[in-house]
Formats: sequence, C-alpha cells, structure tokens
Amino acid sequence: MVEVQHVTKRYGSFTAVDDLSFEVEPGEILGFLGPNGAGKTTTMRILTGYLPATEGRARVAGFDVFDEPIEAKRRTGYLPETPPLYPEMTVGEYLQFVARINGIAAGDRAARVGAAMERTSITDMAERFCGTLSKGYRQRVGLAQALLHEPDVLILDEPTAGLDPRQIIETRRLITELAGDHTVILSTHILPEVSQTCQRVVIINRGRVVAVDSPDNLTARLQGSQSLYLQVDSGGDDPVPALTDVPGVAGVSAADRRDGVAGFQIEIAPGRDVRRDVSRTVVTNGWGLLELRAQQMSLEDIFLQLTTEEAAGGPDGTDPGGPPEEAAGDGGPGSDAGAPDEGAEPIEAEERTNG
Repeated sequence: MVEVQHVTKRYGSFTAVDDLSFEVEPGEILGFLGPNGAGKTTTMRILTGYLPATEGRARVAGFDVFDEPIEAKRRTGYLPETPPLYPEMTVGEYLQFVARINGIAAGDRAARVGAAMERTSITDMAERFCGTLSKGYRQRVGLAQALLHEPDVLILDEPTAGLDPRQIIETRRLITELAGDHTVILSTHILPEVSQTCQRVVIINRGRVVAVDSPDNLTARLQGSQSLYLQVDSGGDDPVPALTDVPGVAGVSAADRRDGVAGFQIEIAPGRDVRRDVSRTVVTNGWGLLELRAQQMSLEDIFLQLTTEEAAGGPDGTDPGGPPEEAAGDGGPGSDAGAPDEGAEPIEAEERTNG
C-alpha cells in the first residue's frame, strides 16, 4: 500500500533523509520511530506530497506521489503534528469545508462529517470555534479531517500529543479499529503506544533506517539469551552457587537487595526453560520464593540501543555518515530549511487538508 524506495532529501549540504526504503502492507499499522532530528516528519511530508524528494521514489496505493500527486493525495489522510485548523471557523464549518475541497458530493457531506465527528468524539464541539479549542481537541479535529474522505492510507504525526490519559486510550483504540479498513503510518515519541498499536516498527536515525521488524522480533534479535528476574528471602544464605548449578543457567548476578530480600538476574542458555528447576531449587533450600518472571527488552531499550549504536558510529565502528542531528531533523530550526512552516498560513493549511 505504501512503498518508499531509496528516498533521499537534502537541504543544501545537509541530508535530512538518506537512502530510505520500506514498505507498508494493506491494513497494517506501522510505527515510525526515531529521535528528534531523525527525519520522520520530512519523510511524512514527502509521502503526502508536501515536499519533493531529492532522489528516490514513493508510492501510495500504487500511485507515485511525484508523478501522480493528485491521485496519491486522494488516497491519503494526513494529520500533521500541528493540525491545520482555521481558528475563525467552527468545528462543523471547518469539516464541511474540508469535505468540500476533498470533492465529497454535497449530498454526502453532512453524513461524512457526522460520522467523522462521532468516531473522534467531537460531536459536542461542532459549534465551537477552532481557535478556542484545547490542544487535545485540536488533535481530534485534525484526525477527523484526515478521516473524512475515507482514505486508503492514514499518516499520523504524533496523534496523541497533548491528549489527557483518557483521550489517549480512546485515540489508541480508534487507531487500532482503523486497521484493516485503512493502512496507518504512526509517528510517535510515546514508545508504549507503538507496542500497543503497531504490528511492525521502522526505526530511523540520522535519516537512515536502522531496523524494520515487529517489536517481538526486534526483542528476540537484539536480546540474544533470555533472562529471568528472581527475588528470594534466603535468610542470609547466598543463593548464587545453588542457582548457578541449575542446568541451563548461563550466569547469575545480584540485581538488588533490601531488608534481607535479594533479587537476582539469571541468564539462560538459548532454547532452555529453567523456571521449574529454579523454583524447585529455591523451595528445596527453604528459601522464600517472592518473585520469578521472564525479562524482555522493552521497546525503549531497543530504541536506545539501535539509535545509540548509530550515533556512536554503528555496531561495526564505522561512521554512519548522516547529517548533524539538528540539520537532519524533525522540527528543529535546521530540519526543514526552505520548507514551509506547518500550519503557518491559511493557504498552506488548505492545501494540506486536500488529502
């Protein structure tokens, strides 16, 4: 549904996106991650036709965003980080306007607007002026305009920014429900949000892809051996020798100790499940078994490991060759030099709402 092939974007001597390639399957929710300055927003602007690429090709629903921009935009819904709202319009007027410029037939506009407002829980805001809305409601109105023309692809840049916890949960639920009917590319800095909503993750750093996989596969690939966390009340005994003798245990190290209770990190040989033997050892020695759980790398751990390796020169010690972080980026002063400011002028906002 979305194809990005060797896309590069340069601003003068700075390379914001460097030979970027990935694909998104129909009905999939793809998490698009990277630190500030990684090139996420630049990539999204290229996919929506808001910026041209310096090199490479991008297709949305089979249409080239450079050669067939109108057809590609008709199949794309875009929520930029700053929703392109007209402050002097009411929410209802704004969505009616967006429906009209998207080419929705006059007889269908009221139904489409009503359905979009209901899906995003803003029906009670229809008569409120956009300029008086809180940041959370601005985000929801922006999501409603992205859904109005029932696009094949939704590109969402920080869709939960500024929402309260209840609104975040509702928005995550809505995004999950959109999968299947829509293909979703979701950019966010809230990493648990990706774990809860996305089937696959693209992580970029300094304009380059550093990983493409599901969160579970990334965990398995980067973590190597599995590990357990064990907490026992050993009555002053040292459990390490007994735990080390358990078949399949590759190593034991102290993790924490407090009030006579000790925690241990147990490394496990690949392909082994030692939980029964570890618990039997603890009970046989008369120790109190307080906690035993498998440990996995969180998405935050994966993100930090991959982006730190790249920033330090990559796993092999070579220079990744990307631009300085400030210039590569995503919203810094140098990130989009020469590019229009999102939502700065009404005419730009009007152009962006068309798809």
